[in-house]
Amino acid sequence: MNNVRNFCIIAHVDHGKSTLADRLIQACDGVGAREFRDQVLDDMELERERGITIKSNAISLAYTAKNGQACRLNLIDTPGHVDFSHEVRRSLMACDGAIIIVDATQGVEAQTVANLYLALEHDLELLPVVNKIDLPAADVDRVLEEIDRDLGLDPFSALPVSAKKGVGIDQVLEGIVEHLPPPDGDPEAPLRALVFDAQYDVYRGVVLSCRIRDGSLGTGDRVRFMHTGREYDVHEVGYSGLRREKADRLPAGAVGYVITGIKTIRDVGIGDTLTLCRRPAAAPLPGYQPARPVVFSSIYPMSSDEYEDLSEAIEKLALNDAALVYQKDASAALGFGFRCGFLGLLHLDVVQERLRREFDLSLVLSAPSVLYRVRTNDGQVREVDNPSLWPEPATIQSVEEPWIRATILVPEKYMGAAIELCRQHRSASLATSFLARGRLEITVEMPLAEVLFDFYDRLKSVTRGYGSFDYEERDYRAGDIVKVDILVHHERVDALAFLAHRDKARGRALHYCEQLAESIPRHQFRIPVQGAIGGSIISRATINAFRKDVTAKCYGGDVSRKRKLLEKQKKGKERMKLVGSVEIPQDAFVSVLRTDRA
Repeated sequence: MNNVRNFCIIAHVDHGKSTLADRLIQACDGVGAREFRDQVLDDMELERERGITIKSNAISLAYTAKNGQACRLNLIDTPGHVDFSHEVRRSLMACDGAIIIVDATQGVEAQTVANLYLALEHDLELLPVVNKIDLPAADVDRVLEEIDRDLGLDPFSALPVSAKKGVGIDQVLEGIVEHLPPPDGDPEAPLRALVFDAQYDVYRGVVLSCRIRDGSLGTGDRVRFMHTGREYDVHEVGYSGLRREKADRLPAGAVGYVITGIKTIRDVGIGDTLTLCRRPAAAPLPGYQPARPVVFSSIYPMSSDEYEDLSEAIEKLALNDAALVYQKDASAALGFGFRCGFLGLLHLDVVQERLRREFDLSLVLSAPSVLYRVRTNDGQVREVDNPSLWPEPATIQSVEEPWIRATILVPEKYMGAAIELCRQHRSASLATSFLARGRLEITVEMPLAEVLFDFYDRLKSVTRGYGSFDYEERDYRAGDIVKVDILVHHERVDALAFLAHRDKARGRALHYCEQLAESIPRHQFRIPVQGAIGGSIISRATINAFRKDVTAKCYGGDVSRKRKLLEKQKKGKERMKLVGSVEIPQDAFVSVLRTDRA
């Protein structure tokens, strides 16, 4: 156990975690030159396309230290974006130490501090690393001061590196062996193995990622999940490389994979503890705290025939993504689907893309919503994320909405445009500070609901693509929130209802009406499309009827004959309107829900 180091790499977005992981893997000959590619641990197509890490990935490396000690380094590369902080939490459960990276140009940022606190919660030893020292804007001395002041870590233990150019990588490897502790645990005690991740393999069933705390686990053992009580035979154990490295046993302190032939995904709980049936442990390990979603959206299949496929796909995705919360939902217009909870907008976007790409599904998403706290006249406080569950306006005493603290980085010349954009989105308590020459940080508080639709896209537009945006949750504050119904031919369409601040309601309702008027085909009668708050109509668009030219055969003569024909046509249209019903095509929902720019 003294030769094992279990550690992860944590940092703010784009501070070089995956690049440092690449250099460490190369330095330990963990991958051949022919197989190597940049961001080698980012195996998802979506990760490589966007240049971000979405899933934590583990690899086991062999390293011989300068003192001759042969070590096994179990490295976990983690995401940096706040929407994937649950991945960082799960990774920390399997580690005894962590490398915390700080960018030499940006310094200590919001997610750096958040990840530091997560690591301290799990009582991990930290090794600070200052990356990107090769850049012209690098200011190592300033960053070392921030490490001391903001993180409370020893600046003299910080290692300066350039992961891109491979400078200082040997010192990092030696720092891992010298400063990060070996795992603790009792090899002779009954087995306790923590399940911190899982994925579904088409041929092998569920593959569990485990950290062995006490005892050991080998092929042929019969294990029990301590929370669910289910028992399975172990088919295979081993270490996680770019390919699975099979082993006879996983000793105490090891991080590896376990295949038990689990076929039903519902049997697996992330954070559960494995123990041996013949010699069970007395108590399970403290488990993984489930993430609390902040953004909600309903997902429906484009065709009702694909509902079973969607159900199976979401189950498999939730196994690999413990922060995805879902329950069955139904809509009169869109049929059966799922109401899903996400940790943020990027999380929602990634889940929807993975469902489309990995499972080849065509989807319709309802407008995203946040979790509101509604206090009713009888004193009850209800948490509502779905417009269909919104109480009657007469029964509502007050409504609170979630607020965030947003950090926006922009070039100095776009400061005015960025501040004006924040002002349009109900921002409060705005502060600015200069990070480096020509680069500005704007810190602002605003409602989370304001960020859900077009804020990020518009920020990219007004800053010519140079603006970056990150946020963290703050608290709940009172707001004038209303439910807006969309009526097509005087009938409410439940799938299009949304919750919004009263000041923003009309603009979004008008957008919905205009999009629907363009997408719904014309009928034989005129169709009004309206937005309403309660009984008050706040927006309207009209789809005009097909109209035959009934006066074409009239040429010359008395005008009363033309009027008689037009009156006759008008009465026919009125009769048709009374009995006619409007079929809303699926692409009309798609046009509204996917292109919301209100």
